[in-house]
Amino acid sequence: MVIRLFCAAGMSTSVLVKKMQEAAKEKGKDADIAAFPISEMERLTDGIDVALLGPQVGFELGRAKQICDPKGIPVDVIPMQDYGMCNGMNVLKFAYKLAKNK
Repeated sequence: MVIRLFCAAGMSTSVLVKKMQEAAKEKGKDADIAAFPISEMERLTDGIDVALLGPQVGFELGRAKQICDPKGIPVDVIPMQDYGMCNGMNVLKFAYKLAKNK
């Protein structure tokens, strides 16, 4: 599973990525997880399974859907509480749920 998180600058999101990687390892899931600035989304969506937006760029969801929908990539905003608490397990489950529902 290739999961990309898109945010404003990537600082706090990098902590979440680490927590998600730890959760994936704990669950025995093979997941490629990385974070990038939202400005890079258009060129970084090829070959990904799920795109997640940090709450601080949630207002970009419409534009993100325009990029991801034609490619069949589910995209949504990470729940604020899980993002704020850096709950990697919950965000990982959120990503897998999105992928399953596509």
